[in-house]
Amino acid sequence: MEHRSGSVEVITGSMFCGKTDELIRRLRRATIARQKVQVFKPAIDFRYAIRKVTSHAGNDFEAMPIEQAGEILSHLDAETNVVAIDEAQFFDNQIIDIVQRLADSGLRVIVAGLDTDFRGEPFGPMPVLMAKAEHVDKLQAICMVCGEPASRTQRIINGKPARYDEPVVIIGAAEMYEARCRQHHEVPKE
Repeated sequence: MEHRSGSVEVITGSMFCGKTDELIRRLRRATIARQKVQVFKPAIDFRYAIRKVTSHAGNDFEAMPIEQAGEILSHLDAETNVVAIDEAQFFDNQIIDIVQRLADSGLRVIVAGLDTDFRGEPFGPMPVLMAKAEHVDKLQAICMVCGEPASRTQRIINGKPARYDEPVVIIGAAEMYEARCRQHHEVPKE
């Protein structure tokens, strides 16, 4: 009898810390090991390519864009061993149950996403996914102000830190976000 033990791995941290590069590295290793891999991403994230997860450094891997987490189950191939989900913070809490279900069925599930939003607060389903995962890697970027390790995402609007009451989800990259350390992360409330 074949024994397959599923698991959940979470790769998290601020923007520009290398989450997607690490996800792609793990996916390439799984592919080399002849495992069948499927990658899903939120359809709202089309910054670099519609049908790929792409890191800020330019690395990419084929992915299926989906509107809602439930679509993962309907697109899942019976031969798949590894399911990856990029930018998981953009999905609603349904993603938590789906990730659990996939792992319970024996699949290796790799989830990447921001742990906190631009305000420095827990982002979407990520805190629960981190709590339920067997393995969590929290990566750090480099603070754009002082060069120290950065764990926060700073949103910049017209050259100034975004105010607390700005919308939480605005898709962007280096033109409106930078990595910051705790000391240099600013979120004006007024």
